[in-house]
Amino acid sequence: MRYSGLQIVFQEIPNEISLAIHFTGCPLKCKGCHSNDLWNPASGFDLDALKFDQIVTQYSKYISCVVFMGGEWQLASLIEMIQVAKKHNKKIALYTGLQFDEIPQVLISNLDYLKYGPYIHERGGLSSEITNQRLINLKTNEELNSFFKEDTNDSLN
Repeated sequence: MRYSGLQIVFQEIPNEISLAIHFTGCPLKCKGCHSNDLWNPASGFDLDALKFDQIVTQYSKYISCVVFMGGEWQLASLIEMIQVAKKHNKKIALYTGLQFDEIPQVLISNLDYLKYGPYIHERGGLSSEITNQRLINLKTNEELNSFFKEDTNDSLN
């Protein structure tokens, strides 16, 4: 698999400090996608389990979760990387543009969090009341979309 970069993020998964891995090669090409730089499968850098283990080791004391996002993934390689992150006692999250029923159960069973659904520009992302996307805590079955809703109450005035 290939990735364009990584960063520590605070808002992708509520209440987690996450290392986000941005895969390249997304075949979905959702209209209005804010990460269209990740569409090209030839861009970025090779990532295998050994290199990923080195990355997680480097960031391990700073993070509680690993988020795989960006381009879609190769199942066998992703499962390998999930096992690496679990070895470091990290929670696992996946952002995907697939529908829930398109995601292999073997993958879902290895995740703590899952954001699923293609980005549909007219429906917006997780902060939209009419979004088709869902962020789920798979251990509790809690939908986490409410963490992204904008507070329209002007209680500070």
